[in-house]
Amino acid sequence: MKFTIQRDLLIDSVQDVMKAISSRTAIPILTGMKIEVRHHGITLTGSDSDISIESYIPAEENGMVNVEDIEEGSIVLQAKYFPDIVRKLPEQHVEIVADENLKVTIRSGKAEFNLNGQDADEYPQLPKLQTDESFELPIDLLKSLIKQTVFAVSSMETRPILTGVNLSLVDNKLTFTATDSHRLAAREVPVSSSNVQFGSIVVPGKSLNELNKILDDTEETVEISVTNNQILFRTKHLNFLSRILDGNYPETSRLIPEQSKTVLHVKTKDLISSIDRASLLAREERNNVVKLTTLNGNILEITSNSPEVGHVSEELAVQSIEGEELKISFSSKYMLDALKVMEVDEVKVDFTGAMRPFIIRPINDPTMLQLILPVRTY
Repeated sequence: MKFTIQRDLLIDSVQDVMKAISSRTAIPILTGMKIEVRHHGITLTGSDSDISIESYIPAEENGMVNVEDIEEGSIVLQAKYFPDIVRKLPEQHVEIVADENLKVTIRSGKAEFNLNGQDADEYPQLPKLQTDESFELPIDLLKSLIKQTVFAVSSMETRPILTGVNLSLVDNKLTFTATDSHRLAAREVPVSSSNVQFGSIVVPGKSLNELNKILDDTEETVEISVTNNQILFRTKHLNFLSRILDGNYPETSRLIPEQSKTVLHVKTKDLISSIDRASLLAREERNNVVKLTTLNGNILEITSNSPEVGHVSEELAVQSIEGEELKISFSSKYMLDALKVMEVDEVKVDFTGAMRPFIIRPINDPTMLQLILPVRTY
């Protein structure tokens, strides 16, 4: 096996694939990175049995030669050393050669490294997903779907199913839902001309966070395929495979109140700043609780009280307040998390009483919602 490659391309690919490699794995060879060399290009693979990432570098693209002097073959290299070596090589070109004894030489400029490789035949075969059952999404849309929901997954392993985001695709509507049982984040988007349907699959939040980091904004769309226990995200240069969590996701639609008693229209930025200030004195408390009270004349009072620290209160003029008077307490962290991912200028908050969940939505977009449970403060 032999090839010469542009160092920057190799670094990018190696960094993507490293996100799937764990130093703690039951299968020792998975601590390594598989390199497969073919005349049409090079594929790097990393896997930790939860997620698998394949990154492809074509030998030629758009008239540019990326890889040359190719002799086909494959090898597994220790991921503990290989990425650092590549990153610190002196020149733009890197030559990598493996002999029949699995000895690997990496040359660049005057630097030469010799590494012991492992037999690529011992590397587990990644499941090949049938991609006829697939649909496409613009990459920027997928990234915002992940960003607007994944923060609400549970970090507690006591209910593993809640550590993932629930995806469903029914009647050409794709829905992402995440909840940790104290809050819920959901968004629905139309998917054009897809004959694929699935009721509920749960993708680990950790997988979606990694996917979000390595999806390339310069590419247009991502192709998504689902089987019983795996989901594949595919772009021109990347295959990202994640396992799907076992178990039934809770029925979240009944958590969402049908009608509201108090409705608030407010500028997102103003509300974020005000709650952020109020939470300064609530940091010691476990929930960073702040209290919101409606006053006459479209004024909100936002307060926080820490007996040992002090008290803060602020009045905030809002666009409108309709309905009953309200006093409600909630976690400032949950509220700030929800508001920051909305990416809209104005939000509508629907309350159904002091002890009932409340809902935050963009003013004119019913497809996105954040739900938060209030906190009892007495």
